[in-house]
Amino acid sequence: MTKHLLPVVLLSTALAAACAGGTSETPQEPAPAAEPAPAPEPASSPEVPPSAEPAQAPAPAAPAPRPRAPRQSAAPAPSRPAAPAPAASSAVAAPAPQPAEPPRPVYRDVTVPVGTTVSLSLITPLSTETAKVETPVTARVRQPIVVDGITVVPAGATLHGDVIESERAGRVRGRSRLVIRFAEVQIDGQRDPFRTNPITFEGEATKGEDAAKVGGGAGIGALIGGIIGGASGAAKGAAIGGAAGAGTVLATRGRDVELAEGTELSASLASPYSIRVEVK
Repeated sequence: MTKHLLPVVLLSTALAAACAGGTSETPQEPAPAAEPAPAPEPASSPEVPPSAEPAQAPAPAAPAPRPRAPRQSAAPAPSRPAAPAPAASSAVAAPAPQPAEPPRPVYRDVTVPVGTTVSLSLITPLSTETAKVETPVTARVRQPIVVDGITVVPAGATLHGDVIESERAGRVRGRSRLVIRFAEVQIDGQRDPFRTNPITFEGEATKGEDAAKVGGGAGIGALIGGIIGGASGAAKGAAIGGAAGAGTVLATRGRDVELAEGTELSASLASPYSIRVEVK
């Protein structure tokens, strides 16, 4: 046991000497000891039970924070000139310019007066031998109808009408007769009222031919009668021959009216014809 404690005592002595030499280089004289004052009587305090643990010392207060030096803010960058603010979105945008409207057409009412002559070319061939009342007739306009420089009825337009009278010649006297009239004009497929005055056609007279036929028959009869019975026979023969010639005339009709396709006609307007045309 003594062997174990000896190194500990030596180590403690060396440590105490080292501590004494570190605090001061020269030894100081010890101060005279003061007389001890009488110790006050300890105040009675409640006994702490032996099992109670000693109170822990209060934790040292945290050191006050050092005041920090205020940071110097960086110098502001030089400001650029502000860009112009865009137009407010609530502002109404200007409407885009609208394309110009095309000019509206201008119309004018044009009237063809009564009595205007219409030059036609017949499309439907006609004859008093076959034509009846209400037989359809068509013709083509040969020359345009112009009023105040505006073409109202162009060349090539078609007129539609019908036969209103058809009469053949008699066996003794009279002529054949054919009357037609137009009531409509057709332009670009559209028909409009277009009334003309009646157009009348008459057959050729045959009186000269009839007289020649009668005279020729009488002469032949007289010649035959003279050969047979002399003068009295000639007179009788002339009467007989004249009667025969008259019978030939009674048995023959006059000439019919014949109108071939392409026959040129001239009609006149019976009532005014009005139409609305575009003025260019």
